[in-house]
Amino acid sequence: MANQGHAGRELVDAAKNWHAIDGLWFIAVEARFGMEAAISCDKEVWERFSAIEARRIKERLQLPDNGRLDALEQALRQRLFSFVNEQRVTRVDPRTLEYYLVTCRTQQARDRKGLPKFPCRELGEVEHRSFARVIDPRIRVECISCPPDPPVPGFYCGWRFVIPP
Repeated sequence: MANQGHAGRELVDAAKNWHAIDGLWFIAVEARFGMEAAISCDKEVWERFSAIEARRIKERLQLPDNGRLDALEQALRQRLFSFVNEQRVTRVDPRTLEYYLVTCRTQQARDRKGLPKFPCRELGEVEHRSFARVIDPRIRVECISCPPDPPVPGFYCGWRFVIPP
């Protein structure tokens, strides 16, 4: 878990609890209304939550408006996901940042239970666009790979953030 070195045990535990309630909520909606309805609701929740999380991180770190990829990189490292999943951030060039979820508690739990990968690409697209838009609305988001895409060795999902010159 990438941020455990500088995060207190309380923060890591809180992030695990946050992740657990997100999963339990999803499972309850899926059981009652089906996968399609659960994903639809989850997309709405993640779009709104990601914007809230980005705004709070931006304020806490005092990131500038239109902070480009430098601000996004700092903000990504502060997301709750970073306290429960190992992530890797790579600057490909001055206009391109790649973000990889190396470990994923959700997918790892499904692996342990012998379940197929959760098809989270649609959710990831909504989530990452919403988060990036708050940091700098000019940033474009592209999926490198995310379930249901075929697995890529070395990470569960990957996202590319690009900003125009």
